[in-house]
Amino acid sequence: MTEEKNQEETSQEEKKPEKEKHSPHKELDISKIPNLSKEAKEKLEQIKKKLDKFKKEVLDKFDKYIMGITLLPPRAVMQPAPFPAMSALQGGNVPRVLPPIGAPMMPQQKQEQNKEEISVLVLVNDSDSKKMSKYELKTKLGQIIGKIGKDIDPNMNAETIILSEVWQSCYDAKYDMTVKIAAGTPVYDTGMLAAIKISEIHKQMVLKKFERYIVCYVLAGSLVQGKASPDSDIDVFLVIDDTDVKKMTRVELKDKLRAIIIGMGLEAGEITGIRNKLNIQVYILTDFWDNVKEANPIIFTFLRDGIPFYDRGIFMPWKQLLQMGKVKPSQEAIDIFMSSGDQMMTRVQYKLKGIGMEDTFYAILTPSQAAIMLYGVPPPTPKETPDVLREIFVKKEKLLEDEYVKILERNIKLRKELEHGSKKDLTGKELDQYLADAQKFLKRIKKLFKQIDKIKEEESLVKMYENTVTVLRDILKLEGTEKVKEENVIKVFEDEIIDSGKVPHKYLRMLKDVVKAKEDYDEGKLSKTDITKVKKDNKDLHKFLIEYIQRKRGREIEKAKIRVKHGKLFGEVILLGSTAYLIHDIDAEDRQVSKADIDENGSLKNIQESSREELEHALASSDIPSKVFIKQAIFTDLKEIFGKDVEVMLSN
Repeated sequence: MTEEKNQEETSQEEKKPEKEKHSPHKELDISKIPNLSKEAKEKLEQIKKKLDKFKKEVLDKFDKYIMGITLLPPRAVMQPAPFPAMSALQGGNVPRVLPPIGAPMMPQQKQEQNKEEISVLVLVNDSDSKKMSKYELKTKLGQIIGKIGKDIDPNMNAETIILSEVWQSCYDAKYDMTVKIAAGTPVYDTGMLAAIKISEIHKQMVLKKFERYIVCYVLAGSLVQGKASPDSDIDVFLVIDDTDVKKMTRVELKDKLRAIIIGMGLEAGEITGIRNKLNIQVYILTDFWDNVKEANPIIFTFLRDGIPFYDRGIFMPWKQLLQMGKVKPSQEAIDIFMSSGDQMMTRVQYKLKGIGMEDTFYAILTPSQAAIMLYGVPPPTPKETPDVLREIFVKKEKLLEDEYVKILERNIKLRKELEHGSKKDLTGKELDQYLADAQKFLKRIKKLFKQIDKIKEEESLVKMYENTVTVLRDILKLEGTEKVKEENVIKVFEDEIIDSGKVPHKYLRMLKDVVKAKEDYDEGKLSKTDITKVKKDNKDLHKFLIEYIQRKRGREIEKAKIRVKHGKLFGEVILLGSTAYLIHDIDAEDRQVSKADIDENGSLKNIQESSREELEHALASSDIPSKVFIKQAIFTDLKEIFGKDVEVMLSN
């Protein structure tokens, strides 16, 4: 009998629409609300019918854009009012939503409210907006959605916000939007409202108890990446400041706070009625920083995609540094990733089938990510790794056969199936095949490391040599030697620059080492140790030569300047070939720059507005004349430009 009943329930569940089946919230059931008067019950039924009609019309028109529709509490009340429909929509008691940390607690509003108003918030997904700007999308949809609400009920106030607007407010440390969403009662939700609601409420619970220790609270995972399914976990990360711990060890602090914080997560799920699991990761600040330095792919993804619901000024600078390319994997991290495959494969032989399968997965995943990092690309997530591997090494560089990428894809698929229970058993024959594939993969990936190493070393040495020769040519050109054949550059540099004492002799030895290193590498005689040494020496050489050029150009530019005094101000005229640049006040913070053509008779013609950027570009790219001649006509122009009281200053 029980089995028949279970089958019947399963059949009914399967017949439900997909969006209803996976809804993270319970349906409104007014009959279950206790102590509800007949009048209140009728009023709630009317509101529910209007909300259902509004939801249907909005979804019929904009289904692919709508992420959620939520009923907001009365606008004049700063906290969720004791409105009966709120608990029924959520299937439980509604927690008191606190204002953002640091904001004053506002008392219950006493002023008269429009009791008939129905405030609704519609969350729009603008991540795929291509035909119009995000602002246009919000405005257009907002006007139509607002009209739909007013047509259903003149008292319905439908507010439209776009997802990027919510995220930007979090980046700007303004959490009023997430607080508003958390205060609402979802009428329709693809999962994002639930994630924001439970995360915001959990965050407030955590901050109320542990604010002094919390560095940041961040929503991450597939939801913010736009790859979530209705059953996806809601991933949040917390970083705890352990830099000033005195009464307990860092590990004790982490374990103590972690247990309480995870307990609060379960409590937040109970009081909101949100069924999706809140997956909480707790890090202490010192461990988190080590993970950043070690290029942990999970942390890279966390920084790249995470949305800060609370930040003490740590998370956003890290995120921006990552976007600027300043957070990069160290050589030690790459070596660790490269060597982890063999270590994992040794352990897998002595583990049970389930654990062995887990290790086999990481045995081929981490070396794959190491290869990508060695190539110069930040490590992707496990799910993204096969696509990145294929794009770089199969299609672009043609260094790897696609069959090895398929081995990794099969392992990821198997692990997911075992994790979610869609595959119950793994036979010994299947395990043997996966082990054989992993060993085959590791053997091939080691060869790929050598191929990447060779490409990088060759590119590095060739680039190092070419850059050095280019700098030598620039120096010779500054010293008056224009054309030199490539095979003679070193000899001419030695004769003209080294022997004349302009550059110390030790840099000639470094220069010859660079040339010899390239020759030895071409002949296969150079070891990794030799390459490391020559790169270090070349770095010192290159720095010195660049500084030499800068000093030389600086002296040449001084020769091309006419300094003037007009009134109490000091100005400059810089003569660069056929163009003159005029600075009217060299002491002004925002310097006014003009430019003019230098006529054959020496006068300044066609004076027009310029900029500091244009002047800096001209100074960097123009040939500075070794000698500058000034004709009488320019002095007449200086009077017209700077005034009759202009005085020309002579340098010592």
